[in-house]
Amino acid sequence: MIGYSALLYDALYPLLIAFNSIPKAALVPVFVIWFGIGTLPAILIAFLISFFPIAVNVATGIATVEPELRDVLRSLGASKFDLFIKVGFPRALPYFFASLKVAVTLAFVGSVVAELGASNRGIGNMMVIASSRFDVPLVFAGLIVVALMGIALYAAFALLERRVVNWAYR
Repeated sequence: MIGYSALLYDALYPLLIAFNSIPKAALVPVFVIWFGIGTLPAILIAFLISFFPIAVNVATGIATVEPELRDVLRSLGASKFDLFIKVGFPRALPYFFASLKVAVTLAFVGSVVAELGASNRGIGNMMVIASSRFDVPLVFAGLIVVALMGIALYAAFALLERRVVNWAYR
């Protein structure tokens, strides 16, 4: 498990860094060309902006498994799959939920950025229309709604984290 994951981690990490370096707002016009104006480009941008923190943190969680623990389980006859299911996956869960709380707020940023130019509906589109009419209070209302939705989802994932991985915290 760890040998393969270290190899995968070393091979994919530079690719992930390169992909994360691309401004996601620059991908919006490409997604509009590929998928048309609508919600799909916004969903894809939100996914892409959220993927990197989750992938890096889960890989870090799996990589933190102590070699001694692996050796003991191997001596007891555990397969690589058993190691992943019984040790690697549980070890990665706290990292996953920590990154999920960060990623959900980034997803809102990504979806609003995509809606600014690639959608005919949504809060980002509403903010573009409001700013073209110089309706500054409506623009700020959109920002406040996005912030409140981000707080609500962060709190929901924090609650889910406490329920699922309460054993990981003291």
